[in-house]
Amino acid sequence: MKNSKYIFLTFLVFALINTQDAWSDVNDTVIQQKKMAAKLSDYGFFDDLNMQSPTDGVLPYQLITPLFSDYADKLRFVYIPTGGFAEYVPNKVFDFPEGSVLIKTFGYLNSHENSSLDKQLLETRLLIKKDNKWKNVSYVWNEEQNDAYLSIAGKTISTQFINKNGDMQDVRYRVPNINQCKECHQSGKSIQPIGPKARNLNSSIDYNDGSMNQLLKWHEKGWIDKDMQFKTMENWANESASLEDRTRAYLDINCGHCHIDGGSADTTGLYLDFTEDRKIHLGYFKKPIAAGRASNNLKYSIVPGKPEESILLYRMKSEDPGIMMPESGRTLAHSEGIRLIESWIKNYDK
Repeated sequence: MKNSKYIFLTFLVFALINTQDAWSDVNDTVIQQKKMAAKLSDYGFFDDLNMQSPTDGVLPYQLITPLFSDYADKLRFVYIPTGGFAEYVPNKVFDFPEGSVLIKTFGYLNSHENSSLDKQLLETRLLIKKDNKWKNVSYVWNEEQNDAYLSIAGKTISTQFINKNGDMQDVRYRVPNINQCKECHQSGKSIQPIGPKARNLNSSIDYNDGSMNQLLKWHEKGWIDKDMQFKTMENWANESASLEDRTRAYLDINCGHCHIDGGSADTTGLYLDFTEDRKIHLGYFKKPIAAGRASNNLKYSIVPGKPEESILLYRMKSEDPGIMMPESGRTLAHSEGIRLIESWIKNYDK
């Protein structure tokens, strides 16, 4: 009888320990507090911070076509509090519930087989939904790579990475200050996420329990409804897809968050979001409103068949802060993206 009692007490203690661990996975109090946490680890999003292994309740996600950011690798995660539900909004990101967090770590994994560099995590950005608004904050990783610390003023990090050809490449990576995030994420008078739209998530990725479509996984967790109607975006790098679909996906994620009716670049009349179908608003023989030297004395955003005469491509190629587009989020030109847009313009309407 004593042995049975001992076994029961041991089991009870073990259960309490494990229950306590489950309760302490993500710290909702830290998420909701007015003052941003000093360290990334304070939130409890990861079981292993350096390895970016998410804790229970946090899911990784991947975009079919991601935004270009100086060739940085990005590790994305989403947290929705227990009982939370994200409403599907056509042609927009999901309407996430209070207490949700979108987590994105930028770095250079240097995973190329010939790489002589170690993995380097640079910053982790959070978008936190509280008081029915999105709040943005960045955390810069320390040299020990065991935690990231609150960064309000931003930072420039001079570093190197191994590109896909196995070559060493220099980059001055810019961590935005708290206000610069608005340059891309501003929508009207509020901040909004860019990537997690149903059309850019409708693909399968690997989870700890196997591969699964991301939207079905979210539905399985009770986060979203399953009944949604949308056209899935193409992966811009998928050369087996049509040139048109690849280009529209690339322009949508890299340009369409500002260049959209009602966006921060609304006054330009150049709309590059995925659903835009009016040729003039897509740049077809469209004159710039006020480009100044950024137009390079060129007349139109897009001259079909003539990429060298198209302002859109000229600004993509530039690394001059006063000329380049996008004007934030990069210091390097995206050579692969440039080749895609160049080919699209050459074949425009063919």
